[in-house]
Amino acid sequence: MVEIPYELYCVDVTYGFTNRLANIRITEEEIKFLKTRCPYFNDAYLDFLTTFKLKPSEQIEIKFTPVNDTGSDSDTGDVEYLVKGLWVDTILYEIPLLALTSEAYFMFSDKDWDYSCQEEKAYRKGCTLLENGCIFSEFGSRRRRDYHTHDLVMVGLMKAAEEGKRQGWKGRFTGSSNVHFAMKYGVDPVGTVAHEWYMTIAAITDDYENANELALRTSASGPATTNESTVQSEAETKAPITAPLRDGGARTSHETYAQAYTGVRQDSGDPVYFVKMVRDFYDREGITDKKTMVFSDSLNIEHCLEYKVIAEEAGFQPVFGVDDFTNKSNDEKSKPLNIVIKISTANGHPAVKLSDNMGKNTGDKQKVQEVKKKLGYVEHEWEEGDESNRWSKR
Repeated sequence: MVEIPYELYCVDVTYGFTNRLANIRITEEEIKFLKTRCPYFNDAYLDFLTTFKLKPSEQIEIKFTPVNDTGSDSDTGDVEYLVKGLWVDTILYEIPLLALTSEAYFMFSDKDWDYSCQEEKAYRKGCTLLENGCIFSEFGSRRRRDYHTHDLVMVGLMKAAEEGKRQGWKGRFTGSSNVHFAMKYGVDPVGTVAHEWYMTIAAITDDYENANELALRTSASGPATTNESTVQSEAETKAPITAPLRDGGARTSHETYAQAYTGVRQDSGDPVYFVKMVRDFYDREGITDKKTMVFSDSLNIEHCLEYKVIAEEAGFQPVFGVDDFTNKSNDEKSKPLNIVIKISTANGHPAVKLSDNMGKNTGDKQKVQEVKKKLGYVEHEWEEGDESNRWSKR
């Protein structure tokens, strides 16, 4: 939830849902792009996308709670969205809903930003990362200021990538998590396995001890998993698995998931502790392959360079997803919205997400505690664990 003016809720959000999202359809050109860049999507899934449409008027409930209800249109408060329906019909709401919310907030509430030098800033940051050998992607969709800013950032990063090639820098810009911009600029759409997959499998089965393994086994033959997908669990199996490859084919082997998957993603908590924990795990399993470690939690350039050293010293190939912005008035780190959409219930069962940051735990509090106890989950203190303090000095 996020504080925004009441008038924003009435005008922009409701209007945006019914007039933007309900009218979105995939085009033939976009299907062609997915076939070329995402060969792991099978024909059945692509056929499904050709007829898919969101129905916000039927699937979304919006609740606004003023902090101090004066009846004025300028009252601020919390906006909460409840999306209901079949998972296949509703899972694609997450990014557009969050992007619309962020855009609305930075249009009406926080105006301490503009387009000035955004392309140049993105170019300089991209060059710094590339020159220092960082592999990174653009991760800014859900917290963006607006479409135009997002476009300027992509232009700057593409120029940096070209400069990196000319200079022979070891770093690499791998693409964007925004499929539209990936298509517009001819780069790969990149991302990681969503928390929702594991959360929902666990909620449906209520088997939290084995949910991660079941989710991995199920997704290994699914259309949306690639050999570059990431996992966040120590759950392993020695049973045969089918691991999809980048070319759309598959291999059947007796590898464990830790052997078959190319790496892990660090989503929350202390990166130093996470690197050590994962290194210890791979060592116990006798895995000597150089694995990828994706960092994507509240990153700026300084954090990327710091975590790169830590990860490489532990034998990993670090990769970064960066979402970075500064204030116009003082050039300090701009504080984006702390907004998120997660599965709440599945088949009537509460769904929970456990995080290494207390503030990122989601779901029914009683169920969270029950699952933590069942799994022997231990919280780890970290001085930067309060995400709100990491976004800005203010």
